[in-house]
Amino acid sequence: RLVRYVEGGHLPIDNNRAENAIRPFVIGRKNWLFSDTPKGATASAQLYSLIETAKANGQEPYAWLRYILERLPLANSIEDFEALLPWNCPPTSAS
Repeated sequence: RLVRYVEGGHLPIDNNRAENAIRPFVIGRKNWLFSDTPKGATASAQLYSLIETAKANGQEPYAWLRYILERLPLANSIEDFEALLPWNCPPTSAS
């Protein structure tokens, strides 16, 4: 079971980082039991995914979302959209 870990020594032996990322969702699970519609639940999941992706890429989520939402209407090409991905954006901070 540890074949990948042994082959690639740079890989972590545990998944603590992933578990810590989902902890807020596990704690808040009861609060989300009452999503009114499947579309609302899907929208929430998409937003949480964006937030966690921003965090994983060293972005402050609120500042990054403001940054991309201001620039999204101006995006016309694939390159424009790719430039808004959190790993391609300059680091943001809350202001």
